[in-house]
Amino acid sequence: MYTVNSSKIEISTFFLIGIPGLEHVHEWISIFICLMYLVAIFSNCTILFVIRTEPSLHAPMYYFLSMLAISDLGLSFSSLPTVLSVFVFNNTGISPNACFAQEFFIHGFTDMESSVLLIMSFDRFLAIRSPLRYNSILTNARVAKMCLVFSIKSMLLMLPFPFTLKTLIYCKKSLLSHSYCLHQDVMNLACSENTADFFYGFFVALCMMSDSVFIAVSYVFILKTVMEIGSHKERLKALNTCVSHICAVLIFYIPIAALALMHRFGNYNSPSAVIICADIFLIVPPLMNPIVYCVKTRQIREKVFGKLGLK
Repeated sequence: MYTVNSSKIEISTFFLIGIPGLEHVHEWISIFICLMYLVAIFSNCTILFVIRTEPSLHAPMYYFLSMLAISDLGLSFSSLPTVLSVFVFNNTGISPNACFAQEFFIHGFTDMESSVLLIMSFDRFLAIRSPLRYNSILTNARVAKMCLVFSIKSMLLMLPFPFTLKTLIYCKKSLLSHSYCLHQDVMNLACSENTADFFYGFFVALCMMSDSVFIAVSYVFILKTVMEIGSHKERLKALNTCVSHICAVLIFYIPIAALALMHRFGNYNSPSAVIICADIFLIVPPLMNPIVYCVKTRQIREKVFGKLGLK
């Protein structure tokens, strides 16, 4: 557990936790968690397969939906190993390098999902504001470039995290607050100076918050454009094309907002609510996004049911 490094005792193993106070039912909770992961992975893979194999879905909106599914799969596969290790096998230990790698991928795919939701809000605005020019503006080449640029941006933004955390010294404290590794959680264990790491983490948080602000601004312009439409029926039709995206935004950002409020105003004598909310943040969006798009988007629903042999 400990190694001697430069005359200091340094921790060589971090320890994750499940849900405090519910250790006796972790095995039952693991069944529910495994089921949620399986449904999330299967449904997102189905979305990707259907969009890939159906030429009628080779359009900007569905390409962005593919990126959303990829980021959801990335979140699921990033957190899955340690969550199952803690809840199924009661194995809470994780090496620092594995922990740093996990937090890089979790934060990277989280930022990617936030970026994709931002792009999708722009896509909805353009589809409503200039429907006749939509396909000429969002060509396949431009969509591919946008997806590539935002994906690279997300990974480069998170790339310093593992290296800055690796330079810190961890002693005395080794217990993390979740069943997976997060940057702030790991950084709080350090007993060496971490000011630069703190400010860079704050900068990354601001970048993600800016995505939500731009999404809100996009919907202000969308509502303004919709109100300029003369027909009430056409207004409802235009707004209906945004319902799936609005649901995805709420599913992603509500747990983040709730978690931030809990950390700011919550009762730390009972941390279970914070831990459950953090688990919801990682598990629920990958689970719900494909379900929402399948229910609310007729083209996706028909093609998915067709592939599954259902009417």
